Amino acid sequence: MKIGILSRNKSLYSTQRLMEACEQRGHQALVIDALRCYMNINSDQPSIHSRGESLDGFDAIIPRIGASVTFYGCAVLRQFEMMGVFPVNESVAITRSRDKLRSMQLLSRRKIGMPVTGFASKPDDIKDLLDMVGGAPVVIKLLEGTQGIGVVLAETRKAAESVIEAFLGLKANIMVQEFIKEAGGADIRCFVIGDRVIAAMRRQGAEGEFRSNLHRGGSASLVRITPEERRTAVEAAKVMGLRVAGVDLLRSSRGPLVMEVNSSPGLEGIEQATGKDVAGMIIEYIEKNAKPQRTRTRGKG
Repeated sequence: MKIGILSRNKSLYSTQRLMEACEQRGHQALVIDALRCYMNINSDQPSIHSRGESLDGFDAIIPRIGASVTFYGCAVLRQFEMMGVFPVNESVAITRSRDKLRSMQLLSRRKIGMPVTGFASKPDDIKDLLDMVGGAPVVIKLLEGTQGIGVVLAETRKAAESVIEAFLGLKANIMVQEFIKEAGGADIRCFVIGDRVIAAMRRQGAEGEFRSNLHRGGSASLVRITPEERRTAVEAAKVMGLRVAGVDLLRSSRGPLVMEVNSSPGLEGIEQATGKDVAGMIIEYIEKNAKPQRTRTRGKG
């Protein structure tokens, strides 16, 4: 098979592992920088070019689209979909999961457990907004933030009001969530492929840090998840429409709560913590499922 990896950086661990897994299983792999692509959009024969050459003949595309290039990256992926190439994750699913507010609303509609979440745009809504999520302490998040950036823990009501006013004064879109104290600064990353969790790790924040992101100095370890956590992770990925996803859960007194569903989960932490060949499992999934015109949305939406 000819498999394209939509990534801006060949040297990233995840990109390298996916290339290795393709080659080990006898496939041809090519890394494609989405921002170097340009498209011919027409009714007869849509195409994609990069550096003067046509990108055709692909059986599957693995999107590794960074948050900063979501719009153009998804446009390129959508063009591949229109050309009949099988995407591991579809463009519409990636766009859906990247919109934190929309993803929370979709999870809420399907009755999937998550922290109580508020959203507002006017400073005079702040007091009622804080009451709505249960008061301080609260977690305040920028909608566009990634890897723990733009996430603040406000431990008092006064601090929460000040941070929210500051963010809204900058015309930033924010969410306010209840703080799950019993999680102890840890979360669980469930790696979902298809309809099952193939690996899971516990991420613990550094001392004095409530964010558990590995980029913020957190540590990862193997964890055994419960059947309820497994079901929640698979259902959350399904709601987003993602075939491959990293679902972040918090363990709370009322059961597992979904914090985020990631459409381009990193492979380094999960492979090192679990010892599993996650990249190989992704390629195996492609081998079993990649067929021409298999995209459900066919570039729509």
